[in-house]
Amino acid sequence: MKTISKIIVGMMFLFSAFAVNAQAEEKSLVDTWTVLVEGTPSGDATIIITLEEKEGKVVGVVKQEGKPDTQATRVELKEDEVTVYWVSGGYDVYCYLEKVEEDKLEGSLMDMFDAYATRGVKEE
Repeated sequence: MKTISKIIVGMMFLFSAFAVNAQAEEKSLVDTWTVLVEGTPSGDATIIITLEEKEGKVVGVVKQEGKPDTQATRVELKEDEVTVYWVSGGYDVYCYLEKVEEDKLEGSLMDMFDAYATRGVKEE
């Protein structure tokens, strides 16, 4: 009976170790993303979206060329997708991005313009 108990405990330990390792390997979407927005009236635009965890919530900052950094008004983060809301030029703006690869996201800005994001800040 003791042998069976030891085997069961050993298997539980082994399975829990695999589960922890699998979670550690997957990167979170909380990071800095360089987002290329194609086809805006002003041409293609690049914005930087930085997502951080603060006090148990995910918050964001949006950087647009020639404009001061803007605090996101809301961030909706799910397992493989994120929507960031902010105010730009007096308008409420949002960008929806969905995971395509580990370091790549695709989506849209305001459901009108295609958006492609890569992890990290890319120098142009």
